[in-house]
Amino acid sequence: MGNHRNALVEAVRHELAEARGTARAVLAAAESARAEAQRRRRLVRDAYATCLTQLAEARDSARSTIERRFQGEANALAGNAGSLAALCAPGAASSSWRMWSPTEPEQGGRPGLLRIGTIDFEHATMPALVPLLDAAHLQVSGDDRIAVDGVISGVLLRALGTTRPGDVKLTVYDPERLGGTLAAFAPLGLTFVGPGGLGPMLDDLVEHICRVNETVLAGEFGSLAELTAATVGRRPEPWRVVVLLFDAEVAPAQRAQLDRILRAGVACGVHLIIRGAAVEGAERIVVRHGTGTTDTTGDLPIRLDPPPPAERIAAFCRGAAERLREGPPPARLADLEPEKIWSRSSAHGLVAPIGDGPDGALVEVPLGDDPPHALIGGPSGSGKTNLIYAWLGSLCARYDPSELALYLLDFKEGVSFARFTPGPRDESWLPHVRLAGVNVNHDREFGLALLRHLGDELRTRAQAAKRHEATKLAELRAEDAAGDWPRIVAVIDEFQVLLAGRDAVAEEAVTLLEDLARRGRSQGIHLVLASQDVSGIEALWGRSGLIGQFTLRIALPKARRILAENNLAAAVIPRFHAVVNADSGVAGANQIVRLPDASDRLSWRTLQRRLWRARPAGCSPPRLFDGDTVPALPRFRSSAAGFSPGAAGSSPGAAGSSPGAGGSSPGAVLGERIDVAARPARLRLGRMPGRNLAVLGTRVDEACAILASAALSLAAQGPAHFSVVCTLPEAQHSAARLVAELPEADWYDESDLAQLFEVIPDEIPHYVLGYALDAVPGHKDRLRRMLADGPSQRTHVLGWWRSVPRLRDDLGGPGARLDAIGAWVALDVQGADLGPLCPVPGGPAWYPRTRRALFFDRSVHRVPEVIIPYEVNHDPT
Repeated sequence: MGNHRNALVEAVRHELAEARGTARAVLAAAESARAEAQRRRRLVRDAYATCLTQLAEARDSARSTIERRFQGEANALAGNAGSLAALCAPGAASSSWRMWSPTEPEQGGRPGLLRIGTIDFEHATMPALVPLLDAAHLQVSGDDRIAVDGVISGVLLRALGTTRPGDVKLTVYDPERLGGTLAAFAPLGLTFVGPGGLGPMLDDLVEHICRVNETVLAGEFGSLAELTAATVGRRPEPWRVVVLLFDAEVAPAQRAQLDRILRAGVACGVHLIIRGAAVEGAERIVVRHGTGTTDTTGDLPIRLDPPPPAERIAAFCRGAAERLREGPPPARLADLEPEKIWSRSSAHGLVAPIGDGPDGALVEVPLGDDPPHALIGGPSGSGKTNLIYAWLGSLCARYDPSELALYLLDFKEGVSFARFTPGPRDESWLPHVRLAGVNVNHDREFGLALLRHLGDELRTRAQAAKRHEATKLAELRAEDAAGDWPRIVAVIDEFQVLLAGRDAVAEEAVTLLEDLARRGRSQGIHLVLASQDVSGIEALWGRSGLIGQFTLRIALPKARRILAENNLAAAVIPRFHAVVNADSGVAGANQIVRLPDASDRLSWRTLQRRLWRARPAGCSPPRLFDGDTVPALPRFRSSAAGFSPGAAGSSPGAAGSSPGAGGSSPGAVLGERIDVAARPARLRLGRMPGRNLAVLGTRVDEACAILASAALSLAAQGPAHFSVVCTLPEAQHSAARLVAELPEADWYDESDLAQLFEVIPDEIPHYVLGYALDAVPGHKDRLRRMLADGPSQRTHVLGWWRSVPRLRDDLGGPGARLDAIGAWVALDVQGADLGPLCPVPGGPAWYPRTRRALFFDRSVHRVPEVIIPYEVNHDPT
């Protein structure tokens, strides 16, 4: 007898160890591969059921043989089962009602098990779970009708709380209480079927199953769950959950339809929850005296959860109904990211998703030889900036900075693209961005500078392609593998501002755009233009060929004139959606895309920091041009060839210098050029006639800043002598502070003016700085002689006159020649008033604006250029 007992003990021990080992192995595999949790959901669910079965058998065997000797082993096994339960019923599927809240499911994720109560096993407690969605039907029976209905309410609330609003359509057949049993779910708009509607309802479900099998699954997939998993997207059909609250047995005619649904419904997303009728093919839940048992948990007693409070059900259903009315929420930016960043080559084009389609699959947008350029349209507030963020994030996650270079320009008032550059709150930047321009709605010249830069790049690539006998970028990259030839994408938001009016800026911009659109495709330069409406842009009239190059059209809700005239898709799409059309907007090529919320700063920062940390060595931060920021005067350092401002990164060959302008002659820095590179505007002061400067206008602070930046930059280039005169009270403080900073400077007042305007030959340059020279009394003849003869003797006048007529008066009157002024900077002076000083007939098209100036150097410029006067801080700190 003892030997038999010992053998039985060893058998039980072996069974317990084997069951525990199986459960631990599955648990370890599930936890170490959470990324594959959806694929293994069914495996975990089966392991949970197997573990419970073995636990019950082991418990019974242990009690019948050696009573509680191996209870510790069984408790360990129960702990493993509890861990498995947490994996296959996360969040709202298993949390207690006191802590319960809905859980947003993962995209394409498969639903798990649902809690109905708990199983108590000595010192271990685990949730009791049952399958439903994509897994089973339920048949609930028992001796307590209220408890049975409470189980059904709890299962429904958990199923709805673990799916998105609208993913489950609920129907209730309640002939006894006419819908009152589950009335708390009414805000969801569920369908109640009365006593006479059972037959038609079952017929409708059978027809629905037939349709799904024929048109959706079509023999390619065995179930909607398999289809959803294969496409990693949203379900093509919602689940249909039908609650049948029978008070009697089902009639034979209806029983046949019911059996068909029980056999084929789960694969097609149709699930029955049946009360009061015995059926085959459903998961059974039996309620007796406040406890329950299920097919999954075996005969282990379940302590049933109390029914969820009716007010909690109603509040959840109202919230879900409100979300359903608002339409589907935007997708996540993370959904657009590939598994591995920077794994694509741009040699043959760029392809990246911007959102998901109606079937849940990502919709990819191409840029390459066809289509080469994109046009984005939508009214204010429709989400253009968000769409651009999503597209750029998707592109930058797939192509590394050597494959893709970005130039970004935003003409609306705002800093949409500033987040891609280093800032005071975030030091990271998007490694692909070479240039970002923000707040440039008043600086159309910067947009023109960008187009000129792209035009230069186009010519460089065309010349390289010619040398290598290549016709497109892919061939050039194959022939010149060591070259730096990334695809360039230039995004210009609200580009209609650049083309506003019929002035020289708009005319040149259209010409450059047309050339880039026509020839850019073969050299890997792509334009993305965004606007509210292109129909009213005067500069495009008669240039239909330009817009015709933009064959990729993306229309946001209520967009006008982006798609073809007979294509009305943009008028009916909801918020967070767009129409993507790669065939110039013709109706047959529409793709409807749901866009992610890419404007969320936290989501974007997560992606940007990931890319920034992976940036290659030597990757420099992008250039940020902010039209609302006044640049500070750079720190100057001496150089053998003159000077270079360390902060600006310019060279002696910058604008304002040329062999004809004096070669290595000293250069006065007057402000920053509005250009792709942050370079100073400089005036060479050689020995040629006319090497003097006139600052024109009444803005005191800016005039003083220009004179100060010129003097400080000249002082940094070697020995020089400065003479300063100022009789205007508003400017005397600035002039005095400048004198204090200059190494060799004399201050002249009214009694010294005769000596000031004497031209004395010297070995070192002499610069006369005149603050409001039109206010200096007398000595006009001496001033004119200095302007005419001084440059040849290395004496140069840098003077400020408050208007052009006052300058002419000082130079001899209305008929006087102005040749002595070879360069000028105009502040608040209208373009027409500058006609006598400029070769442009009628004067330049200049409309004064704050902290901007018009600079013209007769020896360098054909037309004046706009510059930004520096902010000059004379404080020693």
